[in-house]
Amino acid sequence: MNNEKKLIIYQVFTRLFGNNNNHCINNGDITVNGCGKMTDFTAKALAEIKKLGTTHIWYTGIIEHATQTDYRRYNIRPDHPAIVKGKAGSPYAIKDYYDVDPDLASDVPGRMKEFENLVNRTHRAGLKVIIDFVPNHVARQYHSDVQPDGTVELGANDDPKYAFSPYNNFYYIPQSELHGQFDMKGSAAESYHERPAKATGNNRFDAYPNINDWYETVKLNYGVDYLNGGTCHFSPTPDTWIKMFDILLFWASKGIDGFRCDMAEMVPVEFWEWAVPQVKEKYPDLIFIAEVYNPNEYKNYLFRGKFDYLYDKVGLYDTLRNVTCGYESATAITRSWQSLGGIEKRMLNFLENHDEQRIASDFFAGDPRKAIPALIVSTCMNTNPMMIYFGQEFGELGMDSEGFSGRDGRTTIFDYWSVDTIRRWRNGGKFDGKMLTEEQKHLYGIYQKLLNLCNEEKAIAQGVFFDLMYANVDGWRFNEHKQYAFMRKYKNEVLLIAVNFDAQPVEIAINIPSHAFDFLQIPQIDTYKATDLLSGKTENISLLPYKPTELPLQGYNGKILKLTL
Repeated sequence: MNNEKKLIIYQVFTRLFGNNNNHCINNGDITVNGCGKMTDFTAKALAEIKKLGTTHIWYTGIIEHATQTDYRRYNIRPDHPAIVKGKAGSPYAIKDYYDVDPDLASDVPGRMKEFENLVNRTHRAGLKVIIDFVPNHVARQYHSDVQPDGTVELGANDDPKYAFSPYNNFYYIPQSELHGQFDMKGSAAESYHERPAKATGNNRFDAYPNINDWYETVKLNYGVDYLNGGTCHFSPTPDTWIKMFDILLFWASKGIDGFRCDMAEMVPVEFWEWAVPQVKEKYPDLIFIAEVYNPNEYKNYLFRGKFDYLYDKVGLYDTLRNVTCGYESATAITRSWQSLGGIEKRMLNFLENHDEQRIASDFFAGDPRKAIPALIVSTCMNTNPMMIYFGQEFGELGMDSEGFSGRDGRTTIFDYWSVDTIRRWRNGGKFDGKMLTEEQKHLYGIYQKLLNLCNEEKAIAQGVFFDLMYANVDGWRFNEHKQYAFMRKYKNEVLLIAVNFDAQPVEIAINIPSHAFDFLQIPQIDTYKATDLLSGKTENISLLPYKPTELPLQGYNGKILKLTL
């Protein structure tokens, strides 16, 4: 891992980015609502994404997945509509691990070439490429049309008489037909049939998945017998391991720079322990990011599973969301990073992604400006990666009712749709800002400033971190429930960072304990000239252990004060 730079990941939902249609209809198909393409990521578009401070772009939904769109004329087998979520389908119901989703191609037969060109264009723009690897489950009608020579399709040699066999790729419910507690017909004339039924992706080992299950997917078998207390059969190496390893190597050979591994904790850590080092032997700079939600498993997946980074969802994301919404005290931020026990530099921070509600939606903050303090904390508190989700930088609302995805504060991953703020920003590929509102431009300016500071300032990209909260509990002029303060330092540069989660402007006084001066090796000086890196304004501050440092802070805002020793 190269620790010189802080990773700033721009997650983009590939099929939505380039769609210019400003009158999409609920549940509309691809001909009515349209679909963005890989070719929409022009050199100009990528240069604009890089301007935000981005180092990596995660193209979400590249690998071919189940869909209701008919691509039979290109020799792609259709999917039964009953087992596809939405007209476009979920990018996490993989239908062919060796292919690119046809929706994303301007020329469907040339879709893999288009992807390779996209990777090259992204690299020329000075950005690195991350794609999804979805190892836990596949679409119910999984079928590879382009299975490489010398490899065997998943399930081809399974014996479905066995509920579990270490030699099978899937889990079966022998002698039973799938009876989903959902519409088994969809828009088709005939019902969907699956006999014997296969276990569902979210570890449902019966034939009756319901509408809240991942009913459109089937679970892959990595040698764990869930029906008998989870006994493990890892020797000889399970067939699924070998097939998934081949798939990792296939995509790595396309020149990508990293995998974001979907629901990595649902796959045994032993698989990762076996596969990741072997992939890295051939591609040493490749990064692996795991979606893991169980803190008890963090160290397991980092140190045994050899992941580079893990999602910090149940820690920092949940905490910052609660503080932003006023449900929790800012002191919880300290507890959140301390609970990680030293692995905080290996956590991926974010305030939005495709699974979560948009900050600006009615379900989260209702106003994107309310999350600016959380953004400063998430971005600046450590050297670990930061991720934003496309449209977040403009305050995208996520309040459309798109089809399968209802009005839930999320941008749909199931429907053909167009994202209002992205459409305005792109303005037909001109990126001239003419269609953006003043508020959107202002918010974008804050994101651009902050994300670029991450790598302009060595104290953020590489420096040490010191939390000041323990010295400011019951502060005379510091509300520890609404304000948060910390320091960063690299060589002779010090940053004093303070944020205000309250709507009201405040005059705060921060206690800097003598331990901070020792730990950071800062001389005690009554007057320092400091520059606020966010506003560019200078102010005089004192840094003394016996005299609080006084600062004015605006509502829903913060300061990054830089001083050079």
